[in-house]
Amino acid sequence: MDYEQEQQLVADIRQNVSETLPLSKMEDAELEEKIEEIVLNRLANSYCSIEQKVSIVQQVYSSIRGFGLLDSIIRDDTITEVMINGPDHIFIEQKGRLFKLDKKFESQRRLEDVIQRIVGLAGREVNQANPICDTRLPDGSRVNVVLPPIALCGPTLTIRKFSKEPMTIEKLISYGSITREIADKLELLVRAKYNIFICGGTGSGKTTFLNALSNYIPKDERVITIEDSAELQITGVENLVSLETRNANASGAGQITIRDLIKSSLRMRPERIVVGEVRGGEALDMLQAMNTGHDGSLSTGHANSTHDMLSRLETMVLQGADGLPLEAIRQQIASALDIIIHLSRLRDKSRKTMEITEVVGYKDGQIVLNPLYVFEEDENSTLDKVSGSLKRTKNPMQNVFKLQLSGIRTEI
Repeated sequence: MDYEQEQQLVADIRQNVSETLPLSKMEDAELEEKIEEIVLNRLANSYCSIEQKVSIVQQVYSSIRGFGLLDSIIRDDTITEVMINGPDHIFIEQKGRLFKLDKKFESQRRLEDVIQRIVGLAGREVNQANPICDTRLPDGSRVNVVLPPIALCGPTLTIRKFSKEPMTIEKLISYGSITREIADKLELLVRAKYNIFICGGTGSGKTTFLNALSNYIPKDERVITIEDSAELQITGVENLVSLETRNANASGAGQITIRDLIKSSLRMRPERIVVGEVRGGEALDMLQAMNTGHDGSLSTGHANSTHDMLSRLETMVLQGADGLPLEAIRQQIASALDIIIHLSRLRDKSRKTMEITEVVGYKDGQIVLNPLYVFEEDENSTLDKVSGSLKRTKNPMQNVFKLQLSGIRTEI
């Protein structure tokens, strides 16, 4: 049975099941059993491998209770990103490289049904009035939806998958992103409540790194996480509050922004505030929170270098407080941030930590940086493969007050 015949059979059985079975009254297991029975009866007189029979059962079940074609893609742990550009074009990222799948949705309507099911699970809505939506799957994977007429090629769905197991520093060490020595130093910085900002380009591993770093937070602290769509997997902290933004409804009311959540979190007696990603005016609120006694805060942002991140933060703060003098903004950034970690996705698709820099202060109209670790390529690097490691610079760490306050005598 070729692919076209299989898809036709799946469509026929799905229609039969939808018309003849009381779906609203059936449990998931009962429905799956009934579908299996129908598939076996339908294929009784034709040869079909066991694997194909199982696949047909799963496809029919997924199209009724799951996400249809997406289910089999999501189940594949080697796939890290799914990009659907209309019903006919499905791309995946596997081991850092993009591939086009030879599968497609049977119609645009079918893809729209799957999108509505995904969005509805997180209590969000997407329609012609609100054609853009950020949400998540039940496993925490990040989802972005753009509907026509904004998306000219049809409903567009992008899924950034996350590992079922929370990211740990041990895994980052095994991937070669950082070394054991640097991991130990980062643990000291997190425990001593340095405000740490992680920056990098798209797909450089910012959220992954933030997840790993957050597991160094002492387990007896009260932590508030603030995100557009909840992705962080902080384990072991009992006193944890996770907050998530909300889009406006069809009538334009009910929107809750990251700014609203940061302001609210300050009244919740936080010991640390973790902001998943800053993109706009909320940068001002985050910096003010860091400057008002909420040390040990963590966050991420998009930028191509450490200096670029400072420029972007200045622009973001201006979005939140138009007319604020640039000098005041830079002083605010310099006093709020302690450490900036820059990540990058290199030419061989590997993700590496490129720089760990200390923010020293403000002098002569500029924010002063003190690079502590810088990535250097070694003689084994080629055009296709990057080889190298983070090297400690000769610059001593200057702001050691928080380390001393925590009773830590180790040199960073």
